[in-house]
Amino acid sequence: MTGLQAFQILNRMVHSAAHPDTDALDAVFAALSDSTRRAVLEALGERSLSVTELAGPHDMSLTGFMKHLRVLEDAGLISRTKEGRIVRCELSPRPMQEAAVWLSRYEKFWTGRLDALARFLYHQEETEWRTLPPATQSAPRSPSGGTTASRPTKSGARGPTRKR
Repeated sequence: MTGLQAFQILNRMVHSAAHPDTDALDAVFAALSDSTRRAVLEALGERSLSVTELAGPHDMSLTGFMKHLRVLEDAGLISRTKEGRIVRCELSPRPMQEAAVWLSRYEKFWTGRLDALARFLYHQEETEWRTLPPATQSAPRSPSGGTTASRPTKSGARGPTRKR
């Protein structure tokens, strides 16, 4: 078996094991991975727009821009309708909602983990502060190891002294 054959078998195994919703979610995240497509979605968040209106702010050919619209449409994020000679695009929120639900599960997980880390670090700081010798507790220390020169006093150097 060649390396290519092994890769093809592994690739088929990975794709056949994937959940059906995963393909749709993959398409949504792939579509969102490009800044041009995210800008199109943002523009469509306010109202439906024609292809010409959407393409205007982007410095690319109409053919190149249409490829971006195709990716968004294939992911289900936009729908296109034709009114005479004008093609209008409209935002389809459902795939974004599904992606948001998927992300929210991980948000809950990471929020819990980060809260636990914050509690641990707070406890460590409190424990460390209580175990310091009393002299170091009264004067807060700088995190840097360097020293700072003292400020000069308002009076000048010491003057001459009288002899007795």
